Amino acid sequence: MTQPGPHDEHQIRADGGPAEWEGVGPPCDNPGVSAAPDSAVPSTGVGRPPAALLDRLVALPGRADRLTHRAVRPARAAEHVAWPAWADAELVASYGRRGVERPWSHQVAAAEAAHRGEDVVVSTGTASGKSLAYLLPTLSAIRAARGPRGQRGSSTLYLAPTKALAHDQWASLRDLGLDVRVATHDGDSTPEEREWTRDHAEYVLTNPDMLHRSLLPGHERWHHFFKSLDHVVVDECHHYRGVFGAHVAQILRRLQRVAAHHGAQPRFVLASATVAEPGVTAARMIGRPVTEVTEDGSPRGELVLGLWEPPLTSHTGENGAPVRRPATAETADLLADLVVDDVRTLAFVRSRRGVETVAQRAGELIAEVDPSLAGRIDSYRGGYLPEERRELERQLRSGHLLGMAATNALELGIDVSGLDAVVVTGYPGTRAAFWQQVGRAGRDGGGALGVMVARDDPLDTYLVHHPEALLGRPVEGTAFDTDNPHVLGPHLCAAAQELPVTVADAELFGPRMREVLRTLVEQGLLRRRAIGWFWTDRSRAADLADIRSAGGRQVQLVEAGTGRVVGTVDGGRAHGTAHTGAVYLHRGETWLVEELDLEEHVATLRREDTDFTTSAREVTDITITEERERVAWGACHLSFGIVDVTSQVTSYLRRRARTGEVIDERPLDLPPRTLSTTAVWWTVPDSVLTATPALDAADLPGAAHAAEHCSIGLLPLFATCDRWDIGGVSTARHADTGELTVFVHDGHPGGAGFAERGFRTAAAWLRATRGAIASCECATGCPSCIQSPKCGNGNDPLDKAGAIALLDALLRDAPPA
Repeated sequence: MTQPGPHDEHQIRADGGPAEWEGVGPPCDNPGVSAAPDSAVPSTGVGRPPAALLDRLVALPGRADRLTHRAVRPARAAEHVAWPAWADAELVASYGRRGVERPWSHQVAAAEAAHRGEDVVVSTGTASGKSLAYLLPTLSAIRAARGPRGQRGSSTLYLAPTKALAHDQWASLRDLGLDVRVATHDGDSTPEEREWTRDHAEYVLTNPDMLHRSLLPGHERWHHFFKSLDHVVVDECHHYRGVFGAHVAQILRRLQRVAAHHGAQPRFVLASATVAEPGVTAARMIGRPVTEVTEDGSPRGELVLGLWEPPLTSHTGENGAPVRRPATAETADLLADLVVDDVRTLAFVRSRRGVETVAQRAGELIAEVDPSLAGRIDSYRGGYLPEERRELERQLRSGHLLGMAATNALELGIDVSGLDAVVVTGYPGTRAAFWQQVGRAGRDGGGALGVMVARDDPLDTYLVHHPEALLGRPVEGTAFDTDNPHVLGPHLCAAAQELPVTVADAELFGPRMREVLRTLVEQGLLRRRAIGWFWTDRSRAADLADIRSAGGRQVQLVEAGTGRVVGTVDGGRAHGTAHTGAVYLHRGETWLVEELDLEEHVATLRREDTDFTTSAREVTDITITEERERVAWGACHLSFGIVDVTSQVTSYLRRRARTGEVIDERPLDLPPRTLSTTAVWWTVPDSVLTATPALDAADLPGAAHAAEHCSIGLLPLFATCDRWDIGGVSTARHADTGELTVFVHDGHPGGAGFAERGFRTAAAWLRATRGAIASCECATGCPSCIQSPKCGNGNDPLDKAGAIALLDALLRDAPPA
């Protein structure tokens, strides 16, 4: 293999933040975590140091130039402390039988805060035993408060972002062997199980969806549980960001109202491996101050991290641009190579389709090398039926599966010990998500290998060649806007159905409560009485809030002829992924969509092996409805406000699966959809354009279009989003501004805070955009700089040189970054 240069290798700190750098960017100033001491290099579960695994991958033919960067996080020793005197003796004994003689320091610090009656958030590294930090106070309280006849004296509500994580926690509680009544409450629970949970369970594991739709609306039937509610555990709280985070924050406020109605004031214990300013984030989530614990006392094995760039191919894409080998194909090769070497590997892939593609191709590759390994690789993603998920989880835990391709449904899904390697296919959108995924390896205390394979897009290309932007910065803060009226309104309706909303509730729901209540009364959704606001409709108010912000009711995927439900797809994605003629992959099988029925929310499919893939094309228009803020950069202007975005899927491309070559484009007849959201936009007047010699009038549409694409690709470095959370529109002359205008907008109703973050950091964001375009090695533009896989215009027109000149003109009078 080729050896990295002097600045291509450095160490990263044990918590996922950077340590002392060797000339690669500044150190992180995250508070509360000390640098890790050096220690002996531990091997992985297969008996080889992680560096040797990476060396072997690079040494295979044709791969010498694909590793762009190597980083090493050294091992860290544990910091043990004594058990608290108040800890339940049987619980302590149970942990002792499992090999936990003494807890780590952060576990006891968080448990002590909860025992004192404080709300607390524990934010330490992945696999640092945060579950003990909340199980110690909650289970001790349950056992200490139980009545002489086993009556429920204390109860705990545990919230996980996925059903799989809740079931994994249930299994861990069962393995403790304590006399505690534990139950899960989710969409897979039978009516009999739900009744038993309501009447007897002391520790209830559920998710925000069930809390929103089941427990809170039916709180009177849960009176005895809520009356005894002492603790609420919010696990993996960094997952609650954007619109989803705003929904969950409102659900937790409704929970506090209901608990108080039944005479309880529960303490919150929040946990996350990857969140900046955890105390601030947790306080915003529950609406009151929170004690934070960030000093990590857990041990960690060595992590070797490689940044990997697929090579350029001989093929050309749209407009003749050079194309790199697909990241999914590269991941499939790496996954197969590691599995053949008996390395237990998890490959994270951004999309459901990509997961299926990687698992299918890797399975074919290992079958060619060793037929006995057939069936040792599978896929895991959302949309599977419950029984499929459970079986996959069982096989992964047992070790029967050596390799798995997964979406982030498994990032927070189940606790898998003994993994040796993780391959991350494309930057997952945030540094927090990146460290969360990489942290899934090495959970048995051994060494671990992490590889990030860059996709052919501006952000991934930027990161593998500027590793300080990924490894030299702390994780992002979790952004969500609890005042978004599109979120607050439905939850005020749900709260009013649970209990009348009163003026005093403004302390929980915030300063916009009265304004949004007036709107709801005008719409006829609520009725104002002397003592408060009431829900008067016979329907369920909880149905007004789609907390996952999926964009509408789910579409069922039904097999033609049999009527068997193959899976589901979010309503907001159905236009682009389940349209008539779409190729849909499910567990390694290729399906062709015969018809999408939007009225019945059903897509009919048939099994068919194809040698092509499909991608939808759409057209978008944008209208400014309110300009909230505006700043001048000389004669140019930067604005933030409310816009209406109208989009319509009009056709789809068929591409050859192996090369990406376009076969043809076929029309579609789907209705337009309108989204009211927030946007940041910038305008360049004619006077500036005419004074820029490098810009001709004919270049302007392509220059603006190229700048829009790259700015969308780079915004995730400055906001807690990925490019699929946002969209954009550019025009040489917009009807509302009369000038050249480029918009970048949130992809969620009412906005999610991403565009506003772009407005606040615009100087740094747009300078990075200009730098990414200028430094790309291509001549006229490619997917690594100005082309976009989301483009509804076929990446035409695009002008790379014009985009650089346009951004130079815009930034000439911009403030310092």
